[in-house]
Amino acid sequence: MDGKINLADMRTNYTSAPFDKAHVLKNPIAQFKVWFDEAVLSKIEEPNAMTLATASNEGMPNARIVLLKEFDKKGFVFYTNYESQKGKELENNNAAVLLFFWKELVRQVRINGNVEKISHEESNEYFHSRPRESQIGAWTSNQSSEIPDRNFLENRFQTLQNEFDGKEIPLPPYWGGYRVLPFEIEFWQGRENRLHDRILYSLIENDWKISRLSP
Repeated sequence: MDGKINLADMRTNYTSAPFDKAHVLKNPIAQFKVWFDEAVLSKIEEPNAMTLATASNEGMPNARIVLLKEFDKKGFVFYTNYESQKGKELENNNAAVLLFFWKELVRQVRINGNVEKISHEESNEYFHSRPRESQIGAWTSNQSSEIPDRNFLENRFQTLQNEFDGKEIPLPPYWGGYRVLPFEIEFWQGRENRLHDRILYSLIENDWKISRLSP
């Protein structure tokens, strides 16, 4: 067929600097901070955008992009509607995967972990740090539910905007944060000839084991 794109010929030969066990920090959260800071300094658009993968009880996987809002030695935090599809899946199966891809740096970070809800106080503090329109948006959307059209959303937003006019907007009872508690973190650096560098941290008896994987 004329004009057909040949996906088989779409490839890039990466030429990044070496990345080895000798180059990494002992703690993967500290190593993540190094790479995340470099992504920010590189002016990458939304370096905190990450793929969140979940699965149903039947093992059906699901994935979507969410935004990292905090990370520390305890784990990685994002916020969402607890009654959304991902919220329902995490309620029944708290295993999740996060994936960062920083194309400009030819880097990926994959984080496997178990998920827990953060405290109401933490969620409330973050909720009220958001723009007022985003707070109203959280009340507007019954996330993942079917709606008739765009006007339905916009009319509900306007109704709530009027209802909350001059008032503090409360935290919705179905909205808040999750923390991914990692037990495995892999750092991937693209290299030439597809001989990529892969460094894996595995949590074993409260200590991080560092190993190198074949690409």
